[in-house]
Amino acid sequence: MSLGTIFDANLTRPTRAVQALVLMGGGARTAYQAGVLQALSSMLRLQAGPAATFPFQVLVGTSAGALNAAYLASTAHQGLQALDQLSAFWSRLRCDHVYQLQMPIWVRFSRLVAAVRLWGQARRAGAILDTMPLVDSLHRAISLEGIEQSLATGAIDALAVTASSYTSGVHWTFCHTAQDRHAEPWQRPGRRAEFQPLTIEHLMASSAIPFLFPATPLWVDGRREYFGDGSMRQVSPLSPAMHLGAQRILVVGVGQPERAGFGAAAAGSPNMGAIAGHAMASVFHDTLQADVEQAQRVTGTLRQLPPEVAALLPYRDVEVLALQPSQSLDAIAQEHAHLLPAAVRRALGGLGARKGGGALASYLLFEPAFVRALIALGEQDAYAKKAELLAFVDARAA
Repeated sequence: MSLGTIFDANLTRPTRAVQALVLMGGGARTAYQAGVLQALSSMLRLQAGPAATFPFQVLVGTSAGALNAAYLASTAHQGLQALDQLSAFWSRLRCDHVYQLQMPIWVRFSRLVAAVRLWGQARRAGAILDTMPLVDSLHRAISLEGIEQSLATGAIDALAVTASSYTSGVHWTFCHTAQDRHAEPWQRPGRRAEFQPLTIEHLMASSAIPFLFPATPLWVDGRREYFGDGSMRQVSPLSPAMHLGAQRILVVGVGQPERAGFGAAAAGSPNMGAIAGHAMASVFHDTLQADVEQAQRVTGTLRQLPPEVAALLPYRDVEVLALQPSQSLDAIAQEHAHLLPAAVRRALGGLGARKGGGALASYLLFEPAFVRALIALGEQDAYAKKAELLAFVDARAA
């Protein structure tokens, strides 16, 4: 995040407290976020009772985190129930609800044949996997009318999703409020924002994992550009929430400080699974921690100013709380990799990527056993920070 972002736009004092939820990307790994939010829902019910409302006024999502943010926006007018329903949505998912891959049995016996088949699929469709099942799933699960209702009733103030343009290289944030026409977009080097109603196409664009999922066309500046995963070129994940007026930002990521597998394999050459997992992790390696630390440093500086000086400044502090998995999601995925669709297992086997391929599998394992494990871990991690979460999130701030 640039200091220009902080001082030019984000720290002007709002008329009321605004809480934001920022959900990072990571394919199937983002089921972890559903567990965190389900636990938070239970905590807030016990704390606030009948007075508890949907706790976030701004929702920001990247990649599969954008799907979670949009789902929450579509149900936010139902209150805390929205957080519980997100977990139920993930529990119903299957891989074939998200993508398809046709791969004959015999490709697993030849890396060359597997590579040729996958390359042919990529050339025909622009990606290895067919994601039309995800389009259907999102149309069934996410109500665009529900998003409008949540905005119109004031359950939320704004929904924003990010995507990266293959056409121009610009990282875009697409924002939607109850009054888009009166909202001021922002622009930074390599980053832009635009206010417009969000569609399933925006969600497909934001979650289009490079090479695996096909690019999605969207209209910006009066022309069609092709977009891919919002995690690419994401240099300031907190920026949209701050531009939209957030005073408190809860961020739920799905990264981890050290990925499983590399320590054990350090003595030998990495196999295809390890290389593919490393490449995927690099795409989803965001600057979240640096962004959080910078926001906290600026807030700390503002709070150290003499009260009479701080009162004269047109700035405010922004509190940020970030949650990340306490355990290796790669290791959990490795235990469940056998649940991948047969065609995917054949492709990975043909490429020699099955062994040690937990990192790659973790992005593609939209299967109940893996999802349940991640939801359980999310709940566990949330309860481990129960006091901190309850002190941070106000269920009656809406």
